[in-house]
Amino acid sequence: MTYSGVVRVGGPADVHELKDLMITKIAVGPMDNNAYLLRCRATDEQLLIDAANEPETLLGTIGEDGITAVVTTHRHGDHWQALAEVVSSTAARTYAGRADADGIPVPTAVPLDDGDVVRVGQVELTARHLVGHTPGSIALVYDDPHGHPHVFTGDCLFPGGVGNTHQDPEAFASLLHDVETKIFDVLPDETWVYPGHGADTTLGAERPHLAEWRSRGW
Repeated sequence: MTYSGVVRVGGPADVHELKDLMITKIAVGPMDNNAYLLRCRATDEQLLIDAANEPETLLGTIGEDGITAVVTTHRHGDHWQALAEVVSSTAARTYAGRADADGIPVPTAVPLDDGDVVRVGQVELTARHLVGHTPGSIALVYDDPHGHPHVFTGDCLFPGGVGNTHQDPEAFASLLHDVETKIFDVLPDETWVYPGHGADTTLGAERPHLAEWRSRGW
């Protein structure tokens, strides 16, 4: 089946099958968060992005093979409600942006800085530090050697705009700058975007609207 990226709380996961990586997207409540399970096809090692909520749902998706790591994209509580239980059940190593680690109640084993590499089996993901939604938000970029890049943006980039900066002009300017310089300026239009809530998009679909976002201030 063709991957759509459209999932709903209580519904089935959607699976994006790449040559070296399988990406399983699932939505959990009550705030309609997306969680992403990444599986290296060469080694079957798995990594989870955002243990947001519903630990039973996430553990069921993970299955008996377990996970070696959980990456939390940022410190907001709706992105780590299931983290303690998932880590307890899997002994996964925890990763988060360095500047957000103190705001996550489960200790971060590996604090991430801009440009750090996170590995799942033979697959490498590059962390990009995006400041504005929170001080330590990170995106993870998978530059697929067989196709276009894929980027997991947490709450920093969605269809239609950047993440909420709570009407703080400085935070908005920072986030838009980082998203432009570290995502749009270095990745092609074909790049697939997996956000922390809602449907997926591509950089090509969003790029024409950057000036509009800057003008409106959100």
